[in-house]
Amino acid sequence: MSKQLQREGIWNTLISYTGIVIGYVNTILLFPNFLDAEQVGLTRLLITISTMFAQFSALGFMNMSTRYFPYFRDKEKQHHGFLFLLLSVPLLGFMVLTVLFLLFKPLVVNYYQENSALLIDYYYYIIPLALFTLLFELFSAYLRSLFKTIVSSFAKDLLLRLLTSLLIFVFSLGWIDFRDFVLLYIGLNSVLVLVLVVYILWLKQLFVWPKWSGLALFPLREMLVFGFFTFLGNVSTTIITTVDQVMIASYSLGANGIYTTAFFMTSAIMVPARSIYKIANPQVAEYWKEQDMKKMDRLYKQITLINLIVGLLLFIGIWGNIDTIFSFMPEAYRAGKYVVLFLSMARIVDLATGINGIILATSEKFRWDLLFSVVLALLTVWTNLYFIPLYGINGAALASMISYVIINLARLFFVQWVYKIQPFALSSVTVTVIAALALGASYLLPYLGNKYLDLALRSLLLVGVYGSLLLGLKVYPEMNAWLRQIVRRFTGLKI
Repeated sequence: MSKQLQREGIWNTLISYTGIVIGYVNTILLFPNFLDAEQVGLTRLLITISTMFAQFSALGFMNMSTRYFPYFRDKEKQHHGFLFLLLSVPLLGFMVLTVLFLLFKPLVVNYYQENSALLIDYYYYIIPLALFTLLFELFSAYLRSLFKTIVSSFAKDLLLRLLTSLLIFVFSLGWIDFRDFVLLYIGLNSVLVLVLVVYILWLKQLFVWPKWSGLALFPLREMLVFGFFTFLGNVSTTIITTVDQVMIASYSLGANGIYTTAFFMTSAIMVPARSIYKIANPQVAEYWKEQDMKKMDRLYKQITLINLIVGLLLFIGIWGNIDTIFSFMPEAYRAGKYVVLFLSMARIVDLATGINGIILATSEKFRWDLLFSVVLALLTVWTNLYFIPLYGINGAALASMISYVIINLARLFFVQWVYKIQPFALSSVTVTVIAALALGASYLLPYLGNKYLDLALRSLLLVGVYGSLLLGLKVYPEMNAWLRQIVRRFTGLKI
Protein backbone atom coordinates (compact mmCIF):
# COMPACT_ATOMS: atom_id res chain seq x y z
CA MET A 1 0.00 0.00 0.00
CA SER A 2 1.53 3.38 -1.01
CA LYS A 3 2.33 6.08 1.55
CA GLN A 4 -0.26 8.35 -0.01
CA LEU A 5 -2.87 5.59 0.26
CA GLN A 6 -1.99 5.06 3.92
CA ARG A 7 -2.03 8.79 4.70
CA GLU A 8 -5.34 9.38 2.98
CA GLY A 9 -6.77 6.27 4.64
CA ILE A 10 -5.71 7.41 8.11
CA TRP A 11 -7.19 10.88 7.68
CA ASN A 12 -10.38 9.52 6.15
CA THR A 13 -10.75 7.07 9.01
CA LEU A 14 -10.18 9.75 11.66
CA ILE A 15 -12.70 12.05 10.00
CA SER A 16 -15.21 9.24 9.54
CA TYR A 17 -15.01 8.09 13.16
CA THR A 18 -15.35 11.62 14.46
CA GLY A 19 -18.37 11.94 12.19
CA ILE A 20 -19.74 8.64 13.49
CA VAL A 21 -19.54 9.94 17.07
CA ILE A 22 -21.46 13.07 16.07
CA GLY A 23 -23.84 10.92 14.02
CA TYR A 24 -24.51 8.73 17.05
CA VAL A 25 -25.31 11.81 19.12
CA ASN A 26 -27.73 12.93 16.40
CA THR A 27 -29.27 9.49 15.85
CA ILE A 28 -29.50 8.21 19.43
CA LEU A 29 -29.91 11.36 21.50
CA LEU A 30 -31.25 14.17 19.33
CA PHE A 31 -33.46 12.81 16.53
CA PRO A 32 -35.48 10.32 18.64
CA ASN A 33 -35.94 12.73 21.56
CA PHE A 34 -36.82 15.92 19.67
CA LEU A 35 -38.66 14.55 16.62
CA ASP A 36 -41.38 11.95 16.69
CA ALA A 37 -40.77 8.59 14.99
CA GLU A 38 -42.86 9.59 11.94
CA GLN A 39 -40.77 12.74 11.39
CA VAL A 40 -37.56 10.75 11.78
CA GLY A 41 -38.87 8.21 9.28
CA LEU A 42 -39.76 10.97 6.82
CA THR A 43 -36.34 12.63 6.96
CA ARG A 44 -34.63 9.27 6.41
CA LEU A 45 -36.96 8.44 3.51
CA LEU A 46 -36.33 11.79 1.83
CA ILE A 47 -32.58 11.13 2.00
CA THR A 48 -33.01 7.57 0.70
CA ILE A 49 -35.17 8.57 -2.27
CA SER A 50 -32.84 11.48 -3.08
CA THR A 51 -29.88 9.10 -3.08
CA MET A 52 -31.72 6.76 -5.44
CA PHE A 53 -32.63 9.74 -7.65
CA ALA A 54 -28.97 10.82 -7.80
CA GLN A 55 -27.66 7.30 -8.51
CA PHE A 56 -30.10 6.79 -11.37
CA SER A 57 -29.29 10.25 -12.79
CA ALA A 58 -25.54 9.61 -12.72
CA LEU A 59 -25.85 6.93 -15.44
CA GLY A 60 -22.78 5.12 -14.11
CA PHE A 61 -20.44 8.07 -14.61
CA MET A 62 -19.18 8.09 -11.01
CA ASN A 63 -17.57 4.69 -11.55
CA MET A 64 -16.45 5.68 -15.03
CA SER A 65 -14.37 8.45 -13.49
CA THR A 66 -12.35 5.96 -11.46
CA ARG A 67 -11.75 3.59 -14.37
CA TYR A 68 -10.91 6.01 -17.18
CA PHE A 69 -9.46 9.10 -15.55
CA PRO A 70 -5.90 7.63 -15.53
CA TYR A 71 -6.01 7.83 -19.36
CA PHE A 72 -7.04 11.52 -19.28
CA ARG A 73 -4.81 12.65 -16.41
CA ASP A 74 -2.78 15.69 -17.54
CA LYS A 75 -3.15 18.83 -15.44
CA GLU A 76 -1.33 20.98 -17.98
CA LYS A 77 -3.96 20.07 -20.57
CA GLN A 78 -6.86 20.41 -18.10
CA HIS A 79 -7.27 16.63 -18.02
CA HIS A 80 -8.54 16.87 -21.60
CA GLY A 81 -11.97 18.15 -20.50
CA PHE A 82 -12.76 15.11 -18.36
CA LEU A 83 -14.67 17.07 -15.69
CA PHE A 84 -17.03 18.51 -18.30
CA LEU A 85 -17.85 15.00 -19.49
CA LEU A 86 -18.26 13.78 -15.91
CA LEU A 87 -20.78 16.52 -15.10
CA SER A 88 -22.69 17.03 -18.33
CA VAL A 89 -24.10 13.55 -18.94
CA PRO A 90 -25.37 12.99 -15.35
CA LEU A 91 -26.98 16.45 -15.28
CA LEU A 92 -28.76 15.59 -18.52
CA GLY A 93 -29.88 12.36 -16.88
CA PHE A 94 -31.10 14.35 -13.88
CA MET A 95 -33.31 16.53 -16.08
CA VAL A 96 -34.86 13.49 -17.77
CA LEU A 97 -35.43 11.76 -14.44
CA THR A 98 -37.01 14.90 -12.96
CA VAL A 99 -39.61 14.89 -15.71
CA LEU A 100 -40.39 11.23 -15.01
CA PHE A 101 -40.48 11.95 -11.26
CA LEU A 102 -43.17 14.56 -11.82
CA LEU A 103 -45.17 12.42 -14.25
CA PHE A 104 -45.24 9.42 -11.88
CA LYS A 105 -46.31 11.36 -8.80
CA PRO A 106 -49.85 9.87 -8.87
CA LEU A 107 -48.39 6.35 -8.49
CA VAL A 108 -46.28 7.45 -5.53
CA VAL A 109 -49.28 9.12 -3.93
CA ASN A 110 -51.29 5.94 -4.33
CA TYR A 111 -48.48 3.86 -2.74
CA TYR A 112 -47.94 6.05 0.34
CA GLN A 113 -51.24 7.88 0.81
CA GLU A 114 -52.88 5.41 3.22
CA ASN A 115 -50.12 4.90 5.80
CA SER A 116 -47.49 7.55 5.08
CA ALA A 117 -49.32 10.59 3.74
CA LEU A 118 -46.74 12.96 5.24
CA LEU A 119 -44.34 12.07 2.41
CA ILE A 120 -46.74 13.51 -0.16
CA ASP A 121 -46.54 16.92 1.52
CA TYR A 122 -42.78 16.94 0.95
CA TYR A 123 -42.69 15.27 -2.46
CA TYR A 124 -41.20 18.22 -4.37
CA TYR A 125 -38.48 18.73 -1.75
CA ILE A 126 -36.83 15.58 -3.07
CA ILE A 127 -35.82 17.26 -6.36
CA PRO A 128 -33.37 19.89 -5.00
CA LEU A 129 -32.05 17.44 -2.38
CA ALA A 130 -31.36 14.91 -5.14
CA LEU A 131 -29.60 17.56 -7.28
CA PHE A 132 -27.22 18.53 -4.47
CA THR A 133 -26.62 14.85 -3.69
CA LEU A 134 -25.75 14.18 -7.34
CA LEU A 135 -23.38 17.14 -7.61
CA PHE A 136 -21.62 16.23 -4.38
CA GLU A 137 -21.08 12.63 -5.51
CA LEU A 138 -19.79 13.71 -8.94
CA PHE A 139 -17.29 16.17 -7.49
CA SER A 140 -16.28 13.56 -4.90
CA ALA A 141 -15.65 11.05 -7.70
CA TYR A 142 -13.47 13.62 -9.49
CA LEU A 143 -11.48 14.26 -6.32
CA ARG A 144 -11.04 10.51 -5.75
CA SER A 145 -9.53 10.27 -9.21
CA LEU A 146 -7.10 13.02 -8.20
CA PHE A 147 -6.31 11.00 -5.02
CA LYS A 148 -7.80 13.84 -2.97
CA THR A 149 -10.41 12.36 -0.66
CA ILE A 150 -9.97 14.11 2.68
CA VAL A 151 -12.08 17.23 2.04
CA SER A 152 -15.04 15.31 0.62
CA SER A 153 -14.91 12.99 3.64
CA PHE A 154 -14.75 16.01 5.95
CA ALA A 155 -17.74 17.64 4.24
CA LYS A 156 -20.00 14.58 4.24
CA ASP A 157 -18.96 12.72 7.38
CA LEU A 158 -18.17 15.63 9.68
CA LEU A 159 -19.42 19.02 8.51
CA LEU A 160 -22.90 17.84 7.51
CA ARG A 161 -23.40 16.07 10.84
CA LEU A 162 -22.17 19.05 12.86
CA LEU A 163 -24.53 21.37 11.01
CA THR A 164 -27.35 18.84 11.42
CA SER A 165 -26.72 18.81 15.19
CA LEU A 166 -27.01 22.59 15.20
CA LEU A 167 -30.19 22.38 13.13
CA ILE A 168 -31.81 19.92 15.55
CA PHE A 169 -30.82 22.17 18.45
CA VAL A 170 -32.51 25.15 16.80
CA PHE A 171 -35.60 23.00 16.12
CA SER A 172 -35.70 21.83 19.76
CA LEU A 173 -35.84 25.45 20.92
CA GLY A 174 -38.98 25.96 18.82
CA TRP A 175 -37.40 28.64 16.65
CA ILE A 176 -38.33 26.78 13.45
CA ASP A 177 -41.06 24.29 12.57
CA PHE A 178 -40.54 20.90 10.93
CA ARG A 179 -41.03 22.23 7.39
CA ASP A 180 -38.32 24.82 7.98
CA PHE A 181 -36.14 22.02 9.38
CA VAL A 182 -36.44 20.05 6.13
CA LEU A 183 -35.78 23.14 3.97
CA LEU A 184 -32.70 24.06 5.96
CA TYR A 185 -31.40 20.49 5.76
CA ILE A 186 -31.58 20.72 1.96
CA GLY A 187 -29.67 24.00 2.26
CA LEU A 188 -26.94 22.24 4.22
CA ASN A 189 -26.42 19.84 1.31
CA SER A 190 -25.91 22.79 -1.03
CA VAL A 191 -23.17 24.02 1.33
CA LEU A 192 -21.36 20.68 0.93
CA VAL A 193 -21.30 21.10 -2.86
CA LEU A 194 -19.96 24.63 -2.47
CA VAL A 195 -17.15 23.35 -0.20
CA LEU A 196 -16.00 20.88 -2.87
CA VAL A 197 -16.17 23.46 -5.65
CA VAL A 198 -14.08 25.90 -3.62
CA TYR A 199 -11.56 23.14 -2.82
CA ILE A 200 -11.23 22.13 -6.49
CA LEU A 201 -10.73 25.80 -7.34
CA TRP A 202 -7.99 25.95 -4.69
CA LEU A 203 -6.37 22.93 -6.32
CA LYS A 204 -6.62 24.84 -9.62
CA GLN A 205 -8.30 21.85 -11.26
CA LEU A 206 -11.85 23.08 -11.88
CA PHE A 207 -11.66 22.45 -15.63
CA VAL A 208 -15.29 22.63 -16.72
CA TRP A 209 -14.80 23.60 -20.36
CA PRO A 210 -15.12 20.81 -22.94
CA LYS A 211 -12.10 19.60 -24.87
CA TRP A 212 -13.40 17.26 -27.51
CA SER A 213 -9.93 16.32 -28.65
CA GLY A 214 -9.50 14.48 -25.36
CA LEU A 215 -12.02 11.87 -26.42
CA ALA A 216 -9.42 10.52 -28.83
CA LEU A 217 -7.39 9.35 -25.84
CA PHE A 218 -9.82 6.53 -25.19
CA PRO A 219 -12.70 5.22 -27.29
CA LEU A 220 -15.88 7.08 -26.41
CA ARG A 221 -17.95 4.05 -27.37
CA GLU A 222 -16.17 1.86 -24.84
CA MET A 223 -16.59 4.50 -22.13
CA LEU A 224 -20.31 4.81 -22.78
CA VAL A 225 -20.77 1.03 -22.83
CA PHE A 226 -18.89 0.76 -19.55
CA GLY A 227 -20.98 3.61 -18.13
CA PHE A 228 -24.19 1.89 -19.23
CA PHE A 229 -23.28 -1.41 -17.61
CA THR A 230 -22.09 0.36 -14.49
CA PHE A 231 -25.35 2.29 -14.41
CA LEU A 232 -27.31 -0.95 -14.43
CA GLY A 233 -25.07 -2.22 -11.66
CA ASN A 234 -25.61 0.95 -9.62
CA VAL A 235 -29.36 0.66 -10.08
CA SER A 236 -29.20 -2.89 -8.77
CA THR A 237 -27.00 -1.90 -5.84
CA THR A 238 -29.26 1.02 -5.00
CA ILE A 239 -32.27 -1.29 -4.96
CA ILE A 240 -30.41 -3.69 -2.66
CA THR A 241 -29.52 -0.95 -0.19
CA THR A 242 -32.73 1.11 -0.21
CA VAL A 243 -35.70 -1.06 -1.10
CA ASP A 244 -36.17 -2.09 2.54
CA GLN A 245 -36.68 1.52 3.65
CA VAL A 246 -38.97 2.30 0.74
CA MET A 247 -41.17 -0.72 1.53
CA ILE A 248 -41.20 -0.23 5.30
CA ALA A 249 -42.19 3.43 4.88
CA SER A 250 -45.27 2.35 2.88
CA TYR A 251 -46.44 0.48 6.00
CA SER A 252 -45.46 3.20 8.49
CA LEU A 253 -43.12 6.20 8.52
CA GLY A 254 -42.74 5.62 12.26
CA ALA A 255 -41.50 2.06 11.66
CA ASN A 256 -39.08 3.46 9.08
CA GLY A 257 -37.79 5.88 11.70
CA ILE A 258 -37.04 2.99 14.08
CA TYR A 259 -35.54 0.84 11.32
CA THR A 260 -33.26 3.54 9.93
CA THR A 261 -32.10 4.46 13.44
CA ALA A 262 -31.01 0.84 13.97
CA PHE A 263 -29.56 0.86 10.44
CA PHE A 264 -27.39 3.85 11.26
CA MET A 265 -26.17 2.23 14.48
CA THR A 266 -24.52 -0.48 12.35
CA SER A 267 -23.09 1.95 9.81
CA ALA A 268 -20.04 2.57 12.02
CA ILE A 269 -18.92 -0.99 11.22
CA MET A 270 -18.41 -0.01 7.58
CA VAL A 271 -16.43 3.18 8.26
CA PRO A 272 -12.98 1.61 7.76
CA ALA A 273 -14.11 0.06 4.48
CA ARG A 274 -15.67 3.24 3.14
CA SER A 275 -12.67 5.30 4.12
CA ILE A 276 -10.18 2.97 2.47
CA TYR A 277 -12.34 2.12 -0.56
CA LYS A 278 -12.39 5.78 -1.57
CA ILE A 279 -8.68 5.60 -2.29
CA ALA A 280 -8.41 1.88 -3.04
CA ASN A 281 -10.74 2.28 -6.01
CA PRO A 282 -8.37 4.40 -8.14
CA GLN A 283 -5.42 2.34 -6.85
CA VAL A 284 -7.03 -0.85 -8.15
CA ALA A 285 -7.67 0.88 -11.48
CA GLU A 286 -3.96 1.74 -11.68
CA TYR A 287 -3.04 -1.91 -10.97
CA TRP A 288 -5.31 -3.05 -13.79
CA LYS A 289 -3.63 -0.57 -16.10
CA GLU A 290 -0.23 -1.98 -15.08
CA GLN A 291 -1.54 -5.58 -14.98
CA ASP A 292 0.19 -6.04 -11.61
CA MET A 293 -1.69 -8.93 -9.97
CA LYS A 294 0.86 -9.41 -7.18
CA LYS A 295 0.22 -5.92 -5.85
CA MET A 296 -3.51 -6.45 -6.37
CA ASP A 297 -3.43 -9.62 -4.27
CA ARG A 298 -1.42 -7.95 -1.52
CA LEU A 299 -3.79 -4.98 -1.42
CA TYR A 300 -6.81 -7.35 -1.39
CA LYS A 301 -5.57 -9.20 1.73
CA GLN A 302 -4.28 -6.14 3.54
CA ILE A 303 -7.51 -4.17 3.18
CA THR A 304 -9.59 -7.16 4.29
CA LEU A 305 -7.53 -7.61 7.45
CA ILE A 306 -7.66 -3.90 8.35
CA ASN A 307 -11.41 -3.84 7.75
CA LEU A 308 -11.96 -6.88 9.96
CA ILE A 309 -9.80 -5.58 12.80
CA VAL A 310 -11.68 -2.30 13.07
CA GLY A 311 -15.11 -3.57 11.97
CA LEU A 312 -15.23 -6.45 14.46
CA LEU A 313 -14.14 -4.15 17.29
CA LEU A 314 -17.01 -1.82 16.44
CA PHE A 315 -19.48 -4.70 16.19
CA ILE A 316 -18.66 -6.12 19.62
CA GLY A 317 -18.71 -2.59 21.02
CA ILE A 318 -22.23 -2.05 19.68
CA TRP A 319 -23.67 -5.47 20.49
CA GLY A 320 -22.03 -5.70 23.89
CA ASN A 321 -23.75 -2.41 24.86
CA ILE A 322 -26.92 -2.77 22.83
CA ASP A 323 -29.43 -2.57 25.69
CA THR A 324 -27.67 0.43 27.22
CA ILE A 325 -27.63 2.22 23.87
CA PHE A 326 -31.39 1.79 23.48
CA SER A 327 -31.92 3.13 27.00
CA PHE A 328 -31.02 6.60 25.67
CA MET A 329 -33.98 6.52 23.25
CA PRO A 330 -37.76 6.32 23.67
CA GLU A 331 -38.98 2.80 24.48
CA ALA A 332 -40.48 2.25 21.02
CA TYR A 333 -36.99 2.18 19.48
CA ARG A 334 -36.11 -1.08 21.29
CA ALA A 335 -38.03 -2.83 18.52
CA GLY A 336 -34.89 -2.30 16.40
CA LYS A 337 -32.60 -4.49 18.56
CA TYR A 338 -32.49 -7.48 16.22
CA VAL A 339 -32.39 -5.20 13.20
CA VAL A 340 -29.00 -4.17 14.57
CA LEU A 341 -27.90 -7.82 14.86
CA PHE A 342 -28.98 -8.90 11.36
CA LEU A 343 -27.55 -5.81 9.67
CA SER A 344 -24.31 -6.12 11.64
CA MET A 345 -23.87 -9.67 10.33
CA ALA A 346 -24.36 -8.34 6.81
CA ARG A 347 -21.72 -5.67 7.40
CA ILE A 348 -19.19 -8.16 8.76
CA VAL A 349 -19.57 -10.39 5.69
CA ASP A 350 -19.14 -7.30 3.51
CA LEU A 351 -15.89 -6.47 5.31
CA ALA A 352 -14.64 -10.06 5.25
CA THR A 353 -14.91 -10.33 1.47
CA GLY A 354 -12.72 -7.28 0.95
CA ILE A 355 -12.62 -5.30 -2.28
CA ASN A 356 -13.98 -7.99 -4.60
CA GLY A 357 -16.64 -5.62 -5.92
CA ILE A 358 -14.09 -2.93 -6.76
CA ILE A 359 -11.80 -5.48 -8.43
CA LEU A 360 -14.61 -6.72 -10.65
CA ALA A 361 -16.13 -3.32 -11.36
CA THR A 362 -12.81 -1.94 -12.64
CA SER A 363 -11.79 -5.04 -14.61
CA GLU A 364 -12.70 -6.29 -18.07
CA LYS A 365 -15.17 -8.64 -16.32
CA PHE A 366 -17.35 -5.78 -15.11
CA ARG A 367 -20.35 -7.26 -16.95
CA TRP A 368 -20.25 -10.25 -14.59
CA ASP A 369 -20.43 -7.91 -11.63
CA LEU A 370 -23.54 -6.46 -13.22
CA LEU A 371 -25.07 -9.93 -13.48
CA PHE A 372 -24.44 -10.56 -9.77
CA SER A 373 -25.96 -7.22 -8.85
CA VAL A 374 -29.08 -7.66 -10.99
CA VAL A 375 -29.78 -11.13 -9.57
CA LEU A 376 -29.27 -9.85 -6.05
CA ALA A 377 -31.52 -6.84 -6.64
CA LEU A 378 -34.31 -9.18 -7.71
CA LEU A 379 -33.61 -11.40 -4.71
CA THR A 380 -33.65 -8.40 -2.36
CA VAL A 381 -37.02 -7.23 -3.63
CA TRP A 382 -38.43 -10.75 -3.30
CA THR A 383 -37.07 -11.35 0.21
CA ASN A 384 -38.36 -7.99 1.42
CA LEU A 385 -41.77 -8.65 -0.07
CA TYR A 386 -41.78 -12.01 1.70
CA PHE A 387 -40.26 -11.15 5.09
CA ILE A 388 -41.60 -7.63 5.82
CA PRO A 389 -45.27 -8.70 6.01
CA LEU A 390 -44.23 -11.60 8.30
CA TYR A 391 -41.72 -9.94 10.62
CA GLY A 392 -41.91 -6.19 9.97
CA ILE A 393 -38.64 -4.32 10.39
CA ASN A 394 -36.86 -7.50 11.57
CA GLY A 395 -37.93 -9.13 8.31
CA ALA A 396 -36.43 -6.25 6.32
CA ALA A 397 -33.13 -6.63 8.16
CA LEU A 398 -33.12 -10.39 7.59
CA ALA A 399 -33.76 -9.85 3.89
CA SER A 400 -30.86 -7.38 3.69
CA MET A 401 -28.56 -9.81 5.47
CA ILE A 402 -29.40 -12.62 3.03
CA SER A 403 -28.83 -10.31 0.06
CA TYR A 404 -25.46 -9.02 1.25
CA VAL A 405 -24.20 -12.49 2.11
CA ILE A 406 -25.12 -13.90 -1.28
CA ILE A 407 -23.73 -11.06 -3.40
CA ASN A 408 -20.42 -10.96 -1.55
CA LEU A 409 -19.90 -14.72 -1.59
CA ALA A 410 -20.75 -14.84 -5.29
CA ARG A 411 -18.21 -12.13 -6.09
CA LEU A 412 -15.62 -13.70 -3.81
CA PHE A 413 -15.74 -17.09 -5.53
CA PHE A 414 -15.82 -15.53 -8.99
CA VAL A 415 -12.74 -13.35 -8.37
CA GLN A 416 -10.90 -16.36 -6.96
CA TRP A 417 -11.87 -18.52 -9.93
CA VAL A 418 -10.96 -15.98 -12.62
CA TYR A 419 -8.00 -14.11 -11.12
CA LYS A 420 -6.72 -16.66 -8.59
CA ILE A 421 -6.70 -14.16 -5.73
CA GLN A 422 -8.69 -14.19 -2.50
CA PRO A 423 -8.71 -11.96 0.59
CA PHE A 424 -8.30 -14.40 3.47
CA ALA A 425 -5.32 -15.44 5.57
CA LEU A 426 -4.96 -17.16 8.94
CA SER A 427 -4.92 -13.72 10.55
CA SER A 428 -8.54 -13.19 9.44
CA VAL A 429 -9.65 -16.24 11.43
CA THR A 430 -7.57 -15.14 14.42
CA VAL A 431 -9.22 -11.71 14.50
CA THR A 432 -12.69 -13.30 14.43
CA VAL A 433 -11.87 -15.63 17.34
CA ILE A 434 -10.42 -12.72 19.35
CA ALA A 435 -13.60 -10.70 18.78
CA ALA A 436 -15.75 -13.62 20.00
CA LEU A 437 -13.60 -13.98 23.15
CA ALA A 438 -13.83 -10.27 23.92
CA LEU A 439 -17.61 -10.26 23.47
CA GLY A 440 -17.89 -13.32 25.71
CA ALA A 441 -15.81 -11.59 28.39
CA SER A 442 -18.20 -8.62 28.36
CA TYR A 443 -21.14 -10.91 29.17
CA LEU A 444 -19.37 -11.96 32.39
CA LEU A 445 -19.62 -8.40 33.68
CA PRO A 446 -22.98 -7.85 35.44
CA TYR A 447 -25.04 -4.69 34.88
CA LEU A 448 -23.53 -1.97 37.05
CA GLY A 449 -26.75 -0.13 37.88
CA ASN A 450 -25.88 3.11 36.09
CA LYS A 451 -26.09 3.20 32.30
CA TYR A 452 -23.27 5.72 31.88
CA LEU A 453 -20.92 3.77 34.15
CA ASP A 454 -21.94 0.46 32.57
CA LEU A 455 -21.38 1.78 29.04
CA ALA A 456 -17.95 3.13 29.92
CA LEU A 457 -16.59 0.12 31.85
CA ARG A 458 -18.06 -2.51 29.53
CA SER A 459 -16.54 -0.71 26.53
CA LEU A 460 -13.17 -0.53 28.28
CA LEU A 461 -13.34 -4.25 28.99
CA LEU A 462 -14.14 -5.04 25.35
CA VAL A 463 -11.36 -2.83 24.03
CA GLY A 464 -8.89 -4.10 26.62
CA VAL A 465 -9.43 -7.79 25.90
CA TYR A 466 -9.64 -7.31 22.14
CA GLY A 467 -6.65 -4.98 21.88
CA SER A 468 -4.35 -6.93 24.19
CA LEU A 469 -4.97 -10.21 22.35
CA LEU A 470 -4.60 -8.53 18.98
CA LEU A 471 -1.28 -6.94 19.89
CA GLY A 472 -0.01 -9.89 21.92
CA LEU A 473 -0.56 -12.33 19.07
CA LYS A 474 0.84 -9.82 16.52
CA VAL A 475 -2.09 -10.40 14.19
CA TYR A 476 -1.20 -7.28 12.20
CA PRO A 477 2.53 -6.57 12.76
CA GLU A 478 2.30 -3.17 11.08
CA MET A 479 -0.09 -2.05 13.83
CA ASN A 480 2.36 -3.13 16.54
CA ALA A 481 5.13 -1.19 14.79
CA TRP A 482 2.91 1.87 14.46
CA LEU A 483 2.06 1.81 18.19
CA ARG A 484 5.73 1.44 19.11
CA GLN A 485 6.49 4.47 16.97
CA ILE A 486 3.75 6.48 18.72
CA VAL A 487 5.06 5.48 22.16
CA ARG A 488 8.63 6.43 21.21
CA ARG A 489 7.49 9.78 19.85
CA PHE A 490 5.60 10.83 22.99
CA THR A 491 7.64 9.13 25.73
CA GLY A 492 11.09 8.61 24.28
CA LEU A 493 10.99 4.99 25.42
CA LYS A 494 12.36 2.32 23.08
CA ILE A 495 10.08 -0.74 23.11
